[in-house]
Amino acid sequence: MLLNIINRRLFLGLLLLLPDLAFADQLNQANTAWVLTSTALVLFMTIPGLSLFYAGLVRSKNVLSVLMQCFAITCLVSILWLAGVYSFIFADGGELQKLIGGASKAFLPGIGVESLKGDIPETVFFMFQMTFAIITPALIVGGFAERMKFSAMLWFSGLWLIVVYLPICHWMWGGGWLADLGAMDFAGGIVIHVNAGVAALVSALVLGKRKGFPNTAMPPHNMTMVVTGAGMLWVGWFGFNAGSALTADGHAGMAMLVTHIGAASGALTWMFIEWKRFSKPSVLGIVTGMVAGLGTITPASGFVGPFGALVIGVTAGVVCFYATQYVKRILKIDDSLDVFSVHGVGGVTGSLLTGVFAASGLGGLGLAEGVSIMEQVSVQALAIVVTAAWSGLFSFLILKCLDKWIGLRVTSDEEVQGLDTVLHEETGYLDL
Repeated sequence: MLLNIINRRLFLGLLLLLPDLAFADQLNQANTAWVLTSTALVLFMTIPGLSLFYAGLVRSKNVLSVLMQCFAITCLVSILWLAGVYSFIFADGGELQKLIGGASKAFLPGIGVESLKGDIPETVFFMFQMTFAIITPALIVGGFAERMKFSAMLWFSGLWLIVVYLPICHWMWGGGWLADLGAMDFAGGIVIHVNAGVAALVSALVLGKRKGFPNTAMPPHNMTMVVTGAGMLWVGWFGFNAGSALTADGHAGMAMLVTHIGAASGALTWMFIEWKRFSKPSVLGIVTGMVAGLGTITPASGFVGPFGALVIGVTAGVVCFYATQYVKRILKIDDSLDVFSVHGVGGVTGSLLTGVFAASGLGGLGLAEGVSIMEQVSVQALAIVVTAAWSGLFSFLILKCLDKWIGLRVTSDEEVQGLDTVLHEETGYLDL
């Protein structure tokens, strides 16, 4: 009698578990929860993180213009992503798959609550990747801050997303030819930082210098806002890198750990260099070094261990510091917020070092079987060159076409007055 009761309870328990067991092979709730969280963190990087960081760095007469640009880019990219950018990156492109995806997922037909991408809902994957697409053109804002028309910024951001970001992202993450070559870019060192950094440099060159640069001092108008935004970027970056594991496991944990080490070591390195060179450590220096460390560890975050992260972060602090000095003081290029020097140079540095410190002998998770460090670095270099060339060429062409069509830059008088008033008829601060 007792045995029958036990057997009956076991049988009922198994019946209750059957739906979960069947569903567990499809949807992983832990992974879904983590990617949902990461999606919010990455969006948090752009609004409010990057928005506040950039807005504090510009002069007070342009603070609202930068906030507006980041906010508007978020909205614009979201709609374009739905309309087809996502599809042409991640849908099957058939015979053209190595170069471009297909149109089958434009506006997400047939994708509902039960549609999966791997073991997470495709809607969650769609949103997660959207946040990456949002922050990339938003980064470029720092290259032309304080002098581009709002209308030109919107057209440039939309066209750049389609012509530049879409193909490069597909080549690397959508099953394209760079992925087939074995290029390693865990969370966007090439797709995002090299890509946006080069576009920002081209934008700065095409638009020309701000009125008064480099003889007129243009310090950040609100360092409190800069540090607030930088702190949000640091926190949000965990979603950026650890979220790219798409799993709630040790891979995500290691990615989070190395991201933090890269940020901390980059920040301290920049601070100490500046301290030695200028006698005082600056707040601007330590937060810029943090961003450099984060951007540089990004491509490597899913492949290296803590030792590799430490070396990459220190290298980022050194290389990006001197790149900033060289671009602005020697070349006198007015990349307003140092996007190329920090993100572009950092992305290149981190992507190359990924091929080194991913090796298991240096504490990494290991290279592909039969691939040497030199072979991997060569593939990384090829991916960097291709990305820089594509981004540079088409960013230039888009800007030149827009300049002829609607004009890129506000007038000299409007620039002196400030973009907040000229473009938006608002001011960031009331005169009391």
